[in-house]
Amino acid sequence: MWNLSLPTGAIRRPAVLTASRTNCLSHTRIPSTRTPRWPATQRRYFQEYFITHLPSSSLHPDSRSHGGPHHKLPRDKSTPHEPHGTNRSPAAAPPMGGLSRELTVVRIPLKSAKHHYGVSLARGQRPYNEDAFQAGTIELPAFAKRRPMNLVRNPSGGIKNEVTPADSASGDPQVFYFAVFDGHGGAECSGFLREQLHTYVEEAAKLFELQSSLRLRGKAHRRTGYSNSTDEKPSAMDGALAGEVSLKAIKTHTPTGTEPLKPPAPGSNETPPSGAVGVGEPMESDPPVKQSNNIRKAEDLERALVREWKELVGGYFRRFKPEFFSTAAGGHGHPGEKDVISKRYEPHSAIPNDAVEGIGIETVLEYAFLKADYDFISAQVGKTDEDSVHADRAINDDDILGQPSKSGKRIGGGSKRFKGGSTCSIALISTPTASPYWHPASPSSLVVAHVGDTRILLCNTATGLAHALTLNHHPSLPQEATRLRRYAATFVTDSFGEERVSGLANTRAFGDMASKRIGVSAEPEIRRIELSPAEYSFMVMVSDGVSGHLSDQEIVDIVKEAKTPEQAARDVTSFATETSLNGDNATTLVVRLGGWERRIEGGLGSMGTREMRDWRKGEAENPRGRRM
Repeated sequence: MWNLSLPTGAIRRPAVLTASRTNCLSHTRIPSTRTPRWPATQRRYFQEYFITHLPSSSLHPDSRSHGGPHHKLPRDKSTPHEPHGTNRSPAAAPPMGGLSRELTVVRIPLKSAKHHYGVSLARGQRPYNEDAFQAGTIELPAFAKRRPMNLVRNPSGGIKNEVTPADSASGDPQVFYFAVFDGHGGAECSGFLREQLHTYVEEAAKLFELQSSLRLRGKAHRRTGYSNSTDEKPSAMDGALAGEVSLKAIKTHTPTGTEPLKPPAPGSNETPPSGAVGVGEPMESDPPVKQSNNIRKAEDLERALVREWKELVGGYFRRFKPEFFSTAAGGHGHPGEKDVISKRYEPHSAIPNDAVEGIGIETVLEYAFLKADYDFISAQVGKTDEDSVHADRAINDDDILGQPSKSGKRIGGGSKRFKGGSTCSIALISTPTASPYWHPASPSSLVVAHVGDTRILLCNTATGLAHALTLNHHPSLPQEATRLRRYAATFVTDSFGEERVSGLANTRAFGDMASKRIGVSAEPEIRRIELSPAEYSFMVMVSDGVSGHLSDQEIVDIVKEAKTPEQAARDVTSFATETSLNGDNATTLVVRLGGWERRIEGGLGSMGTREMRDWRKGEAENPRGRRM
């Protein structure tokens, strides 16, 4: 029977973390025509742990209590969660006459939960590791799609088969945040994004007045499929049975045309299969969910940010069209905006509910990305002149570099201007109920925002196939070539046959001040995926040090063979660095999803790429046999 309880190894120390916060610094007051600056605050919204329920038996180890449960977890390794963060000592063992199934709310450090999450970084053959990552929970209104009422409502108002509740301070289920950053030309930009990007997302959600997607105005929680009621305690046994049913409901099969990945024949001149080139179509995005009706305020914020980009950089930013900004701000329109406009001019026409204009998490993410990039670039502008050999100089030197910094932010790297930037992929996971996203019976909503050539993959439980959620933003991508052709005079091909624009392999990135004018921007590619219970086994996020060498299916198959996400992350990174010729920085982040227990069953399992991986390892161990 499938067991939901957390293994002892995952509970390193459910500690009460400090309330310190790496937030943006205070800024001077600015005119109302500018976008607002984030004020300094002592509250911490981003946490590196999640809140869950564990049996009380794992929190009150006391071998002297003959009537209570018996286990080997030391008393000083567990502390009950206190919502307000008090530093109290571990609770004493409760008097019990027998085995108890009572659950206690605790904090579990996410980065120590090996069975739920794993990450591994390697420097490769580079002198420094410029990659970065982040994982934790973020203080953000839930954006999950509500479940149908007939599936979740019961007479008592509670939710059946709910286990391990995970509530945030606002009362919504926790929103999980995972991110991978691939720095280039220095680690300053990737470090800035690791420490600050989640803050921009949180503050942008407040500015756009984002509301929880799980709540109906004036209605009780039971109407939304979520309840805070303590009258009905969750049953671990019911949850385990529900998870087992969901797992068994997945019918594994091998899709037509699926064939093992074969290495080149001995003696042939065939090029061995390499990493994803980013020309294939990723998974189709599900429609946005409206979370705010304040269209006027959103348009004002968007217009101000677009105007600041025009003034600071010009060039491409004089006519760029952010995908999720309103048409009034020069964007493609908010969700439903085009339908609303067209209906306004048709007499006696009714506007359907799904076409009502509104703001969703997608607009917030696009604003947060562009705002973070603007602050980083404007802070770079404010730095003093530098040695031109060691740092970038913007193309529009006379227009930009003489202007003072408009952000007031203290960007790392000292007082001198430096070169470099960073690519970025973030993934946000929200659930419609208190049941966590890794539970097999729990649906969830996944929203990814992506810039550059870091990569996000999902493994389908039924087929075992890898599904890409991102495209590699390279000049060879037709969409990117079309976007930049009017601003970049030429694309140059380097000695490895890769196209580059202004010396960069990526057409979208944070930082890279010298290339902003020709369109190397941080406009994110955003995609929403609704995850059904146990539909996907796991999610993998990698930097190009992994995806540039291994195919998507090879990465997924390596993860399948590991026992835990932590081991999987180590295995992927080790394999990529051991078999790669260029030795780039490599980062792998693995997140367990509902179908993890059946990850090896779908399609060809992990054998579809076994021969190819053995060939790569053999080539790496025999340098003389490598093709030069």
